[in-house]
Amino acid sequence: MNLSLSLDFGLMRRLRQWSRRWARKRHGIDPDPLILPSRRIYILPTGLGIAFTLMLFAMFIGAMNYANNLALGLTFLLGSLALIAMHYCHRNLSGIVIRSASSEPVFAGHDATFHVALENTAPLARHELLVANDQGPSNPQLVPANGRAVFDLQLPAPRRGLLTLDHFEIVTRHPFSLFRAWTHVHMNLTCVVYPKPAARGLSPPPVETDTGGAQDSVRGDEEFAGMRPFHPGDSPRRIAWKAYAREQGLQVKLYAGTAVTSHVFDWNGLNGLDTERRLSQLCRWIEDAYAEGRAFALKLPGLEVPANIGPGHRQRCLTALALFEP
Repeated sequence: MNLSLSLDFGLMRRLRQWSRRWARKRHGIDPDPLILPSRRIYILPTGLGIAFTLMLFAMFIGAMNYANNLALGLTFLLGSLALIAMHYCHRNLSGIVIRSASSEPVFAGHDATFHVALENTAPLARHELLVANDQGPSNPQLVPANGRAVFDLQLPAPRRGLLTLDHFEIVTRHPFSLFRAWTHVHMNLTCVVYPKPAARGLSPPPVETDTGGAQDSVRGDEEFAGMRPFHPGDSPRRIAWKAYAREQGLQVKLYAGTAVTSHVFDWNGLNGLDTERRLSQLCRWIEDAYAEGRAFALKLPGLEVPANIGPGHRQRCLTALALFEP
């Protein structure tokens, strides 16, 4: 029993892979956005649809055998409904606009989330649409008339770098789940995967430097530069009370232009470690410094990021680590 089920699943998986390769060879890489034409939509009966067809065939044989006109009329009525359902299932996908939405960077070892937006330019709603990949389908959603919906797809991110979602499907079984209409999409969506932070233990370098252009938590006649989480000892005058009232937690206002001291996270200061372990350790120091609101600079072979703080600076440094090529 288990062997036959595994063979069936293996056969279905090979069929899906073959159809995916065939669709990619036929259609190539899709533009972003993509307006889905009718010729790109494939449709087949589901298991329920096959059972429904067998039931109609049995009803037809019985009605003919007993010359029952009422049963014969019911059979033709149900068959007509099935044909209408096939038409509506196909139309439910035709003309929909597929475009990529933002995907947030993740750390290696976690699942990356890709966002796919479906836009409906027709005056009729599109029902029970879902987006699927090898990791499984998203939750089905209704795309309202002249509206849009965003679907989430998960993909494991085992290593740092650029993670590519090169294939996904748009699927619908509306109405009645008698037919499954789908299309293959090859859009090469990407997500930045940061290195996995090393375990805490190795202290950051003691080297500090004067960074007059960095952002500081001391307010003068300088420009507002952002906010960081509150730490014990911060002055209540610098707490962003409006943000706290909006239930965003205690945050401290930062201002730019004053002289502060900062750490310099240097690639060459981690001798004895291989490439990936160096990147993981740098990632740990960056995360700790950002969480504590400390300014830091980053030095990599061929790249120097000046000292600064804030979410934009953190993202720039972590992206440099993710895309680093020795």
